[in-house]
Amino acid sequence: MRIRTVFSAAIAVATLCLAANPLRLKDLPAAVQQTVQANLKGGEIKSIGKEKEDGVEQYEIETVLAGKGRSFNVDSKGSLLVVEEETNMDAIPAAAKASLLKKVGDGKISMVETFGKTGQPMMYEAAYTDKKGKKHEVLVKADGTEVKM
Repeated sequence: MRIRTVFSAAIAVATLCLAANPLRLKDLPAAVQQTVQANLKGGEIKSIGKEKEDGVEQYEIETVLAGKGRSFNVDSKGSLLVVEEETNMDAIPAAAKASLLKKVGDGKISMVETFGKTGQPMMYEAAYTDKKGKKHEVLVKADGTEVKM
């Protein structure tokens, strides 16, 4: 029990340190900074996070552009990996919209985003809450085919 308490305390301290010292654009490798600048498109950076996804170290840049949320991931070499932009249901293809609405059913959609992954066709993601209050996300292709996340 004592080891668990010490471990929990260490995690809490590390989390506080990270929150107190968030990443800034100038902290990133030069190639990453260039890609971020090229993809801001006039947006404002809200936060920068560092993560490892599928074995790839990357930076997630959260921005606001024209009042809408926009985020993109850049690997440590400066390659753009993913771009997600907040949108609305009426702006996505009809088949994707129908598929999302069917999946959500009686639930409530909280956000819809375009999901662009380098070298792949555009996809559409919805975050929703089901009737029981549980949160979910679903990703579909333009033709409405669901993609496993």
